[in-house]
Amino acid sequence: MSTVSRRFMSIVPCILIASVAFAQEKPASLFVALNGNDAWSGASSEPNAAGTDGPFKTIERARDAIRAMKSSLGILPGGVTVQIRQGTYYLEKTLAFAAEDSGASNFPIVYSGFANEEVRLVGGKFVDNFAAVKDAAVLDRLDPAAREHVVQADLKALGIANFGAPSGDGLEVFFNDQPMTLSRWPNEGFVRIKDLVEDDGHKIHGIPGSTVGKFVYDGDRPKRWVGEKDAWLHGYWFWDWSDQRQKIESIDIEKSILAVVPPYHGYGYRKGQWYYALNILAELDSPCEWYLDRDTGILYFWPPTPIAEGRTVVSVLDNDLVAKDASYLTIRKMTFEASRGTAVSISGGTHNRIAACVIRNVGGAAVAIGDSTDSGVYGCDMYQMGKGGISLSGGNRTTLTPANLVAENNHIHHYSRWSRMYNAAIALNGVGNRAAHNLIHDAPHMAISFGGNDHVIEFNEIYNVCEESNDAGAMYAGRDWTMRGHAIRYNYLHQIKGFEGKGCVGVYLDDMFASASIFGNIFHQVTSAAFIGGGRDNTVENNIFVDCSPALHIDARALGWAYETADNWIKEEKEKGTISGIAYNKPPYSERFPQLINIINDEPKVPKGNLIARNICVGGKWDDVEEKARAHQTFQDNLLDEDPHFVDAANKDFRLKEDSPALKLGFKPIPVDKIGPYQHPDRASWPIAR
Repeated sequence: MSTVSRRFMSIVPCILIASVAFAQEKPASLFVALNGNDAWSGASSEPNAAGTDGPFKTIERARDAIRAMKSSLGILPGGVTVQIRQGTYYLEKTLAFAAEDSGASNFPIVYSGFANEEVRLVGGKFVDNFAAVKDAAVLDRLDPAAREHVVQADLKALGIANFGAPSGDGLEVFFNDQPMTLSRWPNEGFVRIKDLVEDDGHKIHGIPGSTVGKFVYDGDRPKRWVGEKDAWLHGYWFWDWSDQRQKIESIDIEKSILAVVPPYHGYGYRKGQWYYALNILAELDSPCEWYLDRDTGILYFWPPTPIAEGRTVVSVLDNDLVAKDASYLTIRKMTFEASRGTAVSISGGTHNRIAACVIRNVGGAAVAIGDSTDSGVYGCDMYQMGKGGISLSGGNRTTLTPANLVAENNHIHHYSRWSRMYNAAIALNGVGNRAAHNLIHDAPHMAISFGGNDHVIEFNEIYNVCEESNDAGAMYAGRDWTMRGHAIRYNYLHQIKGFEGKGCVGVYLDDMFASASIFGNIFHQVTSAAFIGGGRDNTVENNIFVDCSPALHIDARALGWAYETADNWIKEEKEKGTISGIAYNKPPYSERFPQLINIINDEPKVPKGNLIARNICVGGKWDDVEEKARAHQTFQDNLLDEDPHFVDAANKDFRLKEDSPALKLGFKPIPVDKIGPYQHPDRASWPIAR
């Protein structure tokens, strides 16, 4: 045995990896299993016949073993793979990795589910102490139809003391891998503000409202809530895209007035806007609803099936996995669930991968990667998150150095369960990041948000988003002239119509956002499919719009109601020589984006330099361009309301036949077959079920 092997054996007893394996640069293997033991070597996937050696019991023990290897042996060519056997691993604390857990380019460290076995890492606790409700006062508050179905469990007896708040980031309940509903009324949908109480002259863009959180309700349902400990309202109080949960301060059943606890909503309140009530014991009146008495720690729950026939889990940990300053680390083929915050959080480091994982039933987002480089999320299935999906933030905006962070081949759906607005399936920030080949659907607000420079958004399919909001975008960015260089290409957006069908936006470049290329996309039944909100130097080129109303929107808002935003940028430039902190007229910006050099002296509020070329528009309406903006746009060779000769429009095959008149105008065929996810060994599931 070589010296290296002897040293290895002395650090991790009985791990049978010969020195020849290192010479051949094959990865070493460690194993973790529920029937393992952290006193064993971790060298095999099963306990031996004598029950004296076998896999580790915890992932932390495998991590520590790798630390010991590295401390003694340094880098092991071929790296190390930790293979985790099937089962549900209830985490007592967040699985944490640090710089000392890093691999290297020739020493990757992989934590992976074993073969095709299901490995579940759970940041919550199994609740097994349910009993019938006996408290007469509780039974009296419950709806008569619910009394025989509701059961209770003492969470403090399970060691759970931190419950969080009903306003967010608190404990949640999951039954048979489905999120349950915090007691609410109405059980589905919303009710409307009947009228406002205090007319204080508050207006936004001429729309009247009130800054005071007091309003008249319809009907007499709130009478049931009098005496509740901690009742809340969740509403879209003024704008259709700005929601907030607020605690009820008082209920005047004589005047039918609800008042919420200050501070009041920042935009105020408006007649006709919608809300529902939540966290009310008296409204625990249907299967799947629950209520937690935060004083006593008693959970009340109406399970959808008999409680003994299911598995009830409550979320406890803030995160399932956190990696800080680790590099060359891969996490693959595991399921993460039941944390209150972001399931997997990576900060710092480089060349980290989350691959072929399932992330579900968490209170926050699925994955956040920040201040990292050359890292990404690949082939994961993500659903039922309380917030968004994947957040990628990295790169240097001052130097325009890209981070090369990637979200690719993921299926993200039914997200933003709790935080309904501004929690995208994929959020790109910084410089030089990419979202590609993802399937995104069924969400109350946006699919992809982006800010910064030089991001690529391509080959994604998006539908049924912005379902609970209006004046919102499936893809959204806004409010900065310097955020340039984005490519939005070869995406398929369809069935995006907004809350109650009032209309939403496909690609929303808000408030003077500039220099994005919208090229080669297909929009089908999307209101305001391509939206330029007063910005400049954008291109809308080579896209297909089918039954969109309108296909194109361009306005001159900086010459009207949004003048103040532009004025602030101009003032900052004159005082500091920057726009939003960016030295826009010096390298690298002056070299990368020459249109910025003289922008302050070139009618900065005017939406100049937008090119609209070689698009196809069939059905719906072509454009909604403000007259003050129209003269500053360039329109070229667009095929409008003429049969483009689709292959099979009735079956949504919008490829072009060879005799299409659009091709004669220079239209370039869209690679439709490449849009959406693809089969790959690092794909969590295939085929993808919709």
